[in-house]
Amino acid sequence: MDILLIILGIICLLVGIAGSILPGLAGPPFSYLGLWLIHWTKYAEFSTSFLVWTGVIMAIISVADYLLPPIITKSTGGSKYATTGSIIGMIAGIFFTPIGMLTGMLLGAFLGELFFAKQGPGNALKVALGAFGGFILGTGIKLLYCFFAMIAPFFYSI
Repeated sequence: MDILLIILGIICLLVGIAGSILPGLAGPPFSYLGLWLIHWTKYAEFSTSFLVWTGVIMAIISVADYLLPPIITKSTGGSKYATTGSIIGMIAGIFFTPIGMLTGMLLGAFLGELFFAKQGPGNALKVALGAFGGFILGTGIKLLYCFFAMIAPFFYSI
């Protein structure tokens, strides 16, 4: 049973990393689940305070991930069209490569502002770069969390 839990835990940790980058897949909650699965084995045991604090941080990061991009987009003068366009562009770009995902997000935010919010090209570009910055910031925070709060303790405990 321990081997099965470790395998499932490692899979959850890996899905957590992928979910930190890919939209629509909750990365930190998967990593947190993986940590709990590994905790239930005889090979690794984490303290209750560690599990509680990593859970609290996971919840904060998960909420911040949804709030950061629109807040940063709005701070650069963007509208809901930029946010919606960036999400649509990112999802469409996934089918091409990770670079396509980033390019699609930038292009979607730019076109959303340009055509629907009736912004000029300069303002639309500024908003698109703001949306991109929000995505990069959120993704970076999630990746740091998954690596340093989930994967590093796993390897340290084994």
